[in-house]
Amino acid sequence: MTIISNDPSWWPTISWNILFSYWAVAAGVVVVYDWVLTLGQEVELIWRQRWSLITVLYLVLRYMGIPCSVIGVLQNMPFVSVTDAGCNIVYYAVNVGNVVAAAVLGVIMIARLHAINHRSRIMLIFLVVTYLAINIACVTITVVGLRDNTWVELILSGTYLCGFENDTQLLYSMVWMLNTVWEVLALCLSVWVTVKHFRDLRRLGPSRGSIIGDCLKVLMKSHALYFASFLGVSALQFYNLSPEFLDSDSIGDATLSGIYEVLSAVQMFVLGPRLILSVRDYNAKLVADSDAETTMNSIVFQERVHISTSSTI
Repeated sequence: MTIISNDPSWWPTISWNILFSYWAVAAGVVVVYDWVLTLGQEVELIWRQRWSLITVLYLVLRYMGIPCSVIGVLQNMPFVSVTDAGCNIVYYAVNVGNVVAAAVLGVIMIARLHAINHRSRIMLIFLVVTYLAINIACVTITVVGLRDNTWVELILSGTYLCGFENDTQLLYSMVWMLNTVWEVLALCLSVWVTVKHFRDLRRLGPSRGSIIGDCLKVLMKSHALYFASFLGVSALQFYNLSPEFLDSDSIGDATLSGIYEVLSAVQMFVLGPRLILSVRDYNAKLVADSDAETTMNSIVFQERVHISTSSTI
């Protein structure tokens, strides 16, 4: 049920929520701005190409980010009442959205690793089994957390915020630990495969070796940025789940929580889609400049990207 209070002891919490709401808006603005910024690339490299699994994953990740950002803003608006039911709906939507985004990013990572590892069947089986084990555990933990927790609306001195009745923070920390294990594994495999490829380049001619080497650099650059953002998000998330943070209403902790909100949105809904756009953009430029399309087809997301090489390019 809704809790109403005008007790001055809540004022630090009110100040914390107002400050955090600005960060929530900033996270939404970043996601929408990046979508507008890359819309031209998206039309050329996604919508005008032959559809595949990677295309669907890109669209799910990209167009799930905008409504999730809006929901995040509504969840933290201090002057907008969402009622108890609204708090629970927003809570479910945010957590389900995070699980779906993590699952989509995992499939994209499997496709990248499988492709650059010469489509190794052993690698694919290992990645799929590991991915399923981790994601089944994450889904199970999330379902238990959603079932055991209830959110209520708090009306404090004329401002509104959502608060939970039961503590399920330990469950969510377990989800982040499992996701971190997956991302670290993916990074280690990416580095290992890349080092192995660069060693193999010595046996290739300078032309072909240069092309494959440049492609690997594109793959590793986008993955390095993505992993760096995930590392920052994980560190902040684990701090946000600590007892010191949960018992604090300081401006510093509100700022750290806001930075987490922005980095989380960037990692999932900005750098995630760019994992696909960066490779497709490189492939399109390569096809436009040379006849090396066949070389790239063996290492880019297991799919052909059909780009016209006529005078209109």
